Amino acid sequence: MTLRPSKTVGWVYRAGQGSNPRPGPPCIIKEGMLRDGEITVVASKVLIVEDDPNAVELLRLYLGRDGHKVLVASDGLEGLRLAREAHPDLVVLDLMLPKLDGMEVCRVLREESDVPIVMLTARVDEEDRLKGLDLGADDYVTKPFSPRELAARVRAVLRRTARNALDRGPVKLSYGDVKVDLQRRSTHVAGEKVTLTPTEFRILSMFIRDPSMVFTRDQIIERVFDFDFDGFDRTVDTHISNLRRRLEVGPGKRRYIHTIYGVGYRFGDE
Repeated sequence: MTLRPSKTVGWVYRAGQGSNPRPGPPCIIKEGMLRDGEITVVASKVLIVEDDPNAVELLRLYLGRDGHKVLVASDGLEGLRLAREAHPDLVVLDLMLPKLDGMEVCRVLREESDVPIVMLTARVDEEDRLKGLDLGADDYVTKPFSPRELAARVRAVLRRTARNALDRGPVKLSYGDVKVDLQRRSTHVAGEKVTLTPTEFRILSMFIRDPSMVFTRDQIIERVFDFDFDGFDRTVDTHISNLRRRLEVGPGKRRYIHTIYGVGYRFGDE
C-alpha cells in the first residue's frame, strides 16, 4: 500500500492533547509538512471484516467521525475479496468469522500486502494474541471493546504510516547486507527481498538509523507503537523475534539484532 502524501486529505493534531484531540481543519498533506510536536492522521479507507452488525455500526460511526471511508465485509472470504479489490489503508479484522476465520485472513493478507491490520478478538488468552501478532497483525483490541479505544488505535496506526511516508531523513538506509528503502517500503538482505509487516519495517528502520544503540522496550514502544499502545512486553518481544528471523536469510544467517539482557535490544555486529 503506497501513501500518496500530495493527494491525501487529513488533519494535523498537536502533541500533548491526549489520545482524542480535536482535529484542525482539513488540509492537503505534502512532504515536509510535519513539524516537531505535530502528528498527522490521514482520512483513509478502512475495511471492517466483522460479522456482528451491532459492532459494525458502532465502528462505522466512530471511524466515520474521524473522516474515514468505511467498507464492510461480513465474512472472511468477502473480506479478502474487498481487500484485493478496494486496497484499503487499514483493516479491522475480527478473528471469529464465518467461511474463513480471521487468522487465515490475516495470514493471506500479510502474504499479499503490507496493509496494517488491527485485530478484534473475544479470546483473552495471551497466546491467541501472540499468534495474531506472529501472523503479522499490528495491534489488537479485545471484546467487548470501546469504540473510542479502537478508533484511537486506528489513528495511532495511521499516524505511524503518515510518519513513514513523510519521513524527511534519507530515503535509503543500509547496514551490512541489510538495505532498506523507506520510499518503496522494501527490505533486502544479501540481495534477497524480505517481506516485513508494517510494524517490523518500523522497528528495522528505527534500528538501522542508530546501529549499536541499545533500545529499551519502553523506547521501542514510544518510537514504534505510539502513545495509544496498551500492550505488554511480550508484544515487543514477539515483533523483535519475527524480525530477527526474517533478517537471518543471508549466507551464514548473520544475526543483526542482539538481546541485551535486562535492558533491551541492539542492532549491529556482535
